[in-house]
Amino acid sequence: MTNDLGGQAAGHLDPGGLVIEGPPSSPGFWLWHATLRWQRAIAAVLAPLGLTHVQFVLLSCAWWMNDHGLVPNQLELARQAGTDVKMTSQVVRKLEAKGLLERETDPDDTRARRLRVTPNGTELALAAIEHVERADAAFFQPATSAGLNTESLAALLRELTEPDGN
Repeated sequence: MTNDLGGQAAGHLDPGGLVIEGPPSSPGFWLWHATLRWQRAIAAVLAPLGLTHVQFVLLSCAWWMNDHGLVPNQLELARQAGTDVKMTSQVVRKLEAKGLLERETDPDDTRARRLRVTPNGTELALAAIEHVERADAAFFQPATSAGLNTESLAALLRELTEPDGN
């Protein structure tokens, strides 16, 4: 490994005995940079549609759940999307204000709101999903070119997010 000056970079021994080679040898460092690049790519395809990334995630998850016969409340949507419940509530209000989804009182719990994507929301969700899937295909192309198929790549990423198998 070389350092920025072109010479060999020496590993560093921390007090716990772990050899730290530095950022160029750290998978976490590269995952961070890959994540930033991926987020920029997704934001770029969503901006012309008038959606932020989190709005897209919540709208597309709500659409998917509705399409599969589910009418989630905000907690269920947050769990599906992997988002914070309070932030989900704020974003859902923005999506409602844009006319992309409706919040209905839950007949079993009047404090909860059930979420239904509107026809305009469905149209936008489907268009956004198409754009994001294309951006994902371009972003992950180096992995698929290296022989990792989409299913294997998704399984690996799922394992990284759910290491205990949940």
